[in-house]
This record gives sequence, C-alpha cells and structure tokens, in this order.
Amino acid sequence: MSAKLPREMTGAELKSMLKSSINLKSLGGVKSPELKLQPEDLEWWRDAKVGMFIHWGLYSILGRGEWARFNEKIPKEEYEGLADQFNPQDFSMTEWTDLAKEFGAKYMVMVTRHHDGFALWDSMASYEGFNSYNRGAKRDFVKEYTEAARAAGLKVGLYYSPMDWRFPGYFDPEGLPESAKSMKNQCYGQVEELCSKYGPVDIMWYDGSWLAHKGSDTSSAWFWEPVELNKIVRKYNPKTLLNPRSGYEGDFYCDEGSHEITGKILPVPWEKNMCVCSGCSWGWMADDPVSDFDWLIKMLVDVICRDGNWLLNIGPDRNGKLSEEVKTRMREIGAWLKEYGEAVYGTRGGPVEPVDAVYGTTSKGNKIYLHVLNTKECSDTWIPLEGYQIESVRTYHGAALPFQQKEDGFKVNLDSIMEPEVDTIVVLTLDQEVKKSRPTEVYFTGKE
Repeated sequence: MSAKLPREMTGAELKSMLKSSINLKSLGGVKSPELKLQPEDLEWWRDAKVGMFIHWGLYSILGRGEWARFNEKIPKEEYEGLADQFNPQDFSMTEWTDLAKEFGAKYMVMVTRHHDGFALWDSMASYEGFNSYNRGAKRDFVKEYTEAARAAGLKVGLYYSPMDWRFPGYFDPEGLPESAKSMKNQCYGQVEELCSKYGPVDIMWYDGSWLAHKGSDTSSAWFWEPVELNKIVRKYNPKTLLNPRSGYEGDFYCDEGSHEITGKILPVPWEKNMCVCSGCSWGWMADDPVSDFDWLIKMLVDVICRDGNWLLNIGPDRNGKLSEEVKTRMREIGAWLKEYGEAVYGTRGGPVEPVDAVYGTTSKGNKIYLHVLNTKECSDTWIPLEGYQIESVRTYHGAALPFQQKEDGFKVNLDSIMEPEVDTIVVLTLDQEVKKSRPTEVYFTGKE
C-alpha cells in the first residue's frame, strides 16, 4: 500500500484557514521523503517549547545590526579588518549557557556564520580563511558552544547562512557562475564541517538561501540543491531537525519577527523567532530597548496556545557580554517558567481554540491549562469543549473555582481572582487524558 501523500495547500488557503497574524516563511520548499523525519522524531522539540537564539559576529563590533556591511556598503577590506579586532575579552561560553538555563530554555541556536561570511569556527572550507580561528580571536567558538551547551543539558542548534556577500556571484549567479559555484562549494563544505566535527547536531537552522536579495529561500532551490545539501546533514546526524530556510521543506515552519500572534492553532510544527529587545536588529545595538516583561509573557502564551515553540534572541556585544537589563529580563522570564512550567513544557496547544487577547489552552495528560489573558471577559463565558468530563477546576496554586459544564462546553467563574496576572492559569482536571494530536500532513505550496 503506497504511503499517503500530504495534502497540498496554497498560501491563500493557509491564510483563510488561520485568519491570523502568523506568517510562515519559506513555503513551497522542495519535498524529499527520504529526508523527512517522522512525527516521533520531533517530540523532544515539541516538548521543549522554549529556546534561546544568539546572533553574534563582526557586526557586534559595529553595533549597527547584522546587515551593516551590506546596508552601509562598507568596503571589503575595511569590514574584513574587523576580524582582527574580534577577540572577546574575559568571555566564557558558559555565560550564555548559564543564562539559557536561567531563562528556561531547553535548546539553543547560535549563529555560526551570517551573510557577511565570517565563520565562528576553525573552518577549512571558509573562503580566504575568513574565520575566528584564523584571525584575531584564534578561537573555535562553535566547539566552545556545542561543548558548553551539552554540558548544561541543552539541545544544540546551529544557524548557518548559505549566502555570502563576499561573492559577486551571489548577486548575479547566472552571469558570474564560477563565483556563484565557489560560494555554493563553501556552503557544502562548511555544512559538512559543522555536522561532522562537533558531535550530534540537534537542529540545523538555515537562513538566507535566496539569491541576489530577490525571491525567497524556496525560489533559489534550483541553485542550492537543498536535498543534496541536507543529505550531508542526515549522513552525520540522521535525526537532526531542519528548518525550511534552505529551500527544502524542512521539519518545522518558522514565523519571524516581533509582530503579535493571533488566530487559530496551527496544525503543523512551528516556531516563533523573535528578539528580547525591540526587534529592529538581531545583532547587538547599544541602545536597543528591552521589551516589557508582561508583553513577552503574553507572546509566549500566544505561541504555545497555538502549539508553537518560542525561540527568543539575544545579541551579545563584541566581548560576548549582555546588558544587565537583558540578563534581568531573561531571568525574570525564567523565574516565571520555573513557577508555571507545568503549563508550558511538554504540553500541546489546545484542545480549545484560542480567543485573541482573552484565553487559550495547553494540555498534558488529563489536564487542560486555561491561560486567561483577560479574566473579566473570560469569566462566565461558555468555552467550547466536547468529549471530556471535567472533574475539578482550580487556580494554578490549587484554590477551587466554581464552574458549570454542559455537553458542548463549560464556563468558570473567576470573580474570586481579585488581582489577575498577565497570564492567569486555571487548571482543569478531566476524567481522561487529552487526545494528543499528531501534526497534520499538510504541504504548504506558498502559491496563491
């Protein structure tokens, strides 16, 4: 019997289905059954829920964002001269892994090489030897990172950008095919280094597979041949999760940026990627304001109630340091997760569809966690739920709450909660376990 193929869904259908602000990147990637992981291979990642993203490189010296070289048209010699200044003082990778643990992350993703071409490891495949091991630092930061993350019990993710502004062929791949080929060869060589030299890689997080700053990751698949590229990844690490940004469809989808999340539960594995600061830059900027704690918690809740993961970015300075305000905010979120983690880690979004700015749910075992963002609107509102008998309703810390249930729904009286929190969590204990949904086999074509 032939395997059931995933239903193809256009971008227009996706928008109609979601009716939301979620903007999935890189739809319509190349399909490859031999690369595709099974749903059970993603279970650890879906249970993890929270990750920490790190953007750090030569751009961290300038403090004007990771696109500074291109946006400001900085001459090649001037920009690459920064590599001799990139020599962080009094820095240990455990500063980041310790913070990740305090933040409550279960996995990390570190930029190993951004679009400027500067590699943060001892890369033999690096064009012109443009890497941290050959230049000022004389350090292999990928080695330091992977070892520190594993020692801290964190899953290891590597960000890698195939594109490289140093190659004229990037801007004109058909007119300058030899230059473009050299860039592609560098990509294949570096991906093999990353996957072969540093132990099992849990996540390969690509970014920047479009060409000449046109189109999308998927429209440039003819050039990168992402199935062949990712066969290299699978050769060394058969269970590595792949995002969709190489032009291959990947194992999970990405929504990028600091826009708020609204709409329904997504029926596919997905991740929200955003910054702890304003989001105007992923890399370090001295005066980039740190986002409000309540707003960040609301973002986390809006993501997990729609069955997504939350990957929150920090941008250290040239010495790998973070401001006290950034560290404080990350630790505040970690303290919240330490107290309320039962309603986050290991859960799945649903079974109740969220109502924007009012409530959403996560579930685990025989419990539904009702995340209430507006107690006044939620109180005594009939919330749809069928097929389960509610045995008790309590606050997160155990106080009983009055409730009513009928065949197709329930309502909870929240009048006793005099001081609502940014996320007031109500715990429903059921007569049976919540059915754990498997991701829907949908292939988003991206076509309208």
